[in-house]
Amino acid sequence: MSPRHFPVIALSLAFSLTGATAQQPGPSRIERWDRNGDGKLSREEVPEPLRKNFDRVDKDGDGFVSKEEDAAIGQGPGGGPGPREGVKKLADLDYAGTGNPRQTLDLYLPEKRVGSELLPLIVFIHGGAWQGGDKNGGGAKVGAYVASGKYAGASIGYRLSGEAQWPSQIHDCKAAIRWLKAHAGKYGLDPDRIAVWGSSAGGHLVAMLGVSDGIEELEGKIGPHLDQNAKVHCVIDFFGSSELLTMGDHESIIDHNAPDSPESKLVGGPILENPDKAKSASPIEHITADDAPHLIVHGDKDRVVPYPQSTDYKKRLESAAVPAILVTVAGGEHGKGFGPSVEKVVAAYLEKMLLGEKREITDKTIPAGE
Repeated sequence: MSPRHFPVIALSLAFSLTGATAQQPGPSRIERWDRNGDGKLSREEVPEPLRKNFDRVDKDGDGFVSKEEDAAIGQGPGGGPGPREGVKKLADLDYAGTGNPRQTLDLYLPEKRVGSELLPLIVFIHGGAWQGGDKNGGGAKVGAYVASGKYAGASIGYRLSGEAQWPSQIHDCKAAIRWLKAHAGKYGLDPDRIAVWGSSAGGHLVAMLGVSDGIEELEGKIGPHLDQNAKVHCVIDFFGSSELLTMGDHESIIDHNAPDSPESKLVGGPILENPDKAKSASPIEHITADDAPHLIVHGDKDRVVPYPQSTDYKKRLESAAVPAILVTVAGGEHGKGFGPSVEKVVAAYLEKMLLGEKREITDKTIPAGE
């Protein structure tokens, strides 16, 4: 699969509003706008007129623009600001019936389908430490698959921790899955072939979808389709947290045990003072033998979500006889260094799990950038 690039014209025009372009000498955008000095840009650090392009630059969907993502602007052909050619986008579908814009999803359908069967569905869930990001970048993730005519796609929005605490986030995601299943007939989707894919906080949420089917307190009562289940067929977890109480046990640029850490904000109080809620929000605590198969991808130099979060999670999945594959990006950081080889593994996994094609996929280590 060819690498996906960002819309050059839209981004170049947007950044030119500040008098800066990718080719100009002097301090980079990150050096000028990085107020907290962490070497990357949050949405809030980007000047307001430019935020509409944030998700197109945030390639890995982790809620931040890295130096590599910033440097990638203008390096490849763009697809324009709208949906990819050959893809129809149905935006802002209200899955909860609340009118809350966070509780909506975007649905992506191919203009031309391959074959006459119902389409399997790839659902993307964005990252952003459960406190930032939105669904708008999901189209860049699923667009190439949908354009092939073999898949449909969706991107889910959910309430952030500043608005609602755990388990609201998983309640929203499950309500969205139920909505998609309830409307499968209308859009020609196969409700039994749903893959969920997410990065960072989104990786955590897709893992939760994969291991929490039927757990009453995590199902929620959101939306009009409670007659549907939220079970998914497989999980693609990019560097998601799996065990919140051990996040602070490893080297990180974040004090995960601090009262204002992303994890503490998620559960509504200091993480170590809320162990029951932290366990509720930890996929590793919910694993049973009938859970969905997982593909896990993580960089071994990740200093945001420590790499052991994925190695420990995989071991626990395997101990319960849940199929799990771990792809390690050697030298990869938090969403950095994920090259074409990772994309090929994801494509092969989807072909195997959703299309039934024969693909040999095993644990492997891929050097960063390859």
